[in-house]
Amino acid sequence: MRRESCASNRAARGFSLVELMISLVVGLLVVGAAIAVFAANSRTYAATESLGRVQENLRVAFELVSRDAREAAGNPCERSLPTYNVLNDPANQWYTDFGTGIRGYGGAQAFPDAAFGTGEGQRIAGTDAIELKSAVSGVNIVRHVPASARFEVSTVDHGLFPGDIALACDFGEAAVFQVTNAQTGINNNIVHNDGIGSPGNCSKGLGFGSPVNCTTNGNQYAFGCYQGKYSGAGCDGDEDGIKDEPEDLWPAFLAKVHAERWYIGANASGGRSLYRSSLRNNAGVLAVENDEIADGVRDMRLSYLLAGATGYVDAAAVPAADWASDKVMAVAMDLTLEGTEPVGTDGGGLQRNLQLVVTIRNHAP
Repeated sequence: MRRESCASNRAARGFSLVELMISLVVGLLVVGAAIAVFAANSRTYAATESLGRVQENLRVAFELVSRDAREAAGNPCERSLPTYNVLNDPANQWYTDFGTGIRGYGGAQAFPDAAFGTGEGQRIAGTDAIELKSAVSGVNIVRHVPASARFEVSTVDHGLFPGDIALACDFGEAAVFQVTNAQTGINNNIVHNDGIGSPGNCSKGLGFGSPVNCTTNGNQYAFGCYQGKYSGAGCDGDEDGIKDEPEDLWPAFLAKVHAERWYIGANASGGRSLYRSSLRNNAGVLAVENDEIADGVRDMRLSYLLAGATGYVDAAAVPAADWASDKVMAVAMDLTLEGTEPVGTDGGGLQRNLQLVVTIRNHAP
């Protein structure tokens, strides 16, 4: 019986304290490893998801940037037209100076009217920027009466309002001015008087000349008439001696001017974003508004291809005269993106580079 009791006691004996402690340690190591793997996967997923959102936003931004760049310096008629600007002091604001449809700024070159900064919406030093202006989507000019500074266009739904900066063109010239009276959806008249609005027009005359003639009537020119000549009753720039024949009329168009700047700026969360500055007309008052287009964009590098060149160059290497001409053929853009979720030991997010080359349609081949 004693032998059976001893055997029974040995069979009923459990783990010793040492064995239990070893088992607990091994179990904790396994659970810790599983938690670490799960946490790492969660961080990677969050970082990838964050970067995916940034890339999706950037695809939209790229479409907007590329559209603006393709249309730079464009008008509804033809490229390289002599352009007459009757706005008061056009060089005072970047959006009223239509002498350059495209203008690049290197990372060390601030905007002339805005310094680098770290406040929300301010451009970050060391990042490139680009300025683009165009007027490509317009309506047909049916009649232009220079004496009364009035255009008649082909539709009442012309989309122009008092205060808008507009461009008129035919195959003789183009002119930039401010609309002083228009009622979209009601009538088809667009007025461009002088002495009204801000910056306002220095003259009613839109005929090309250098320097600008800022008298009230200025240089008279009728858009749509052969050689711009208008008698008051019709076109009198007769090509064949017979007045108001079809060959005496040129196609002429009127379009709203669009002006944008694209740059990398500081956002509200302390990071960086891709921003667009746009010219807006607020009830007849012109203002520039800064819109955050895509967050997580750390940097933007821009380079330019000039006519006759074999490679792209930075903005600093483009002569000033070439910005004012049609020699800039294409823009190469390189954007650096960073996700908002930290990964790795440095605490930074995943980074990606996106590249795009845009050919400018309105410049010489």
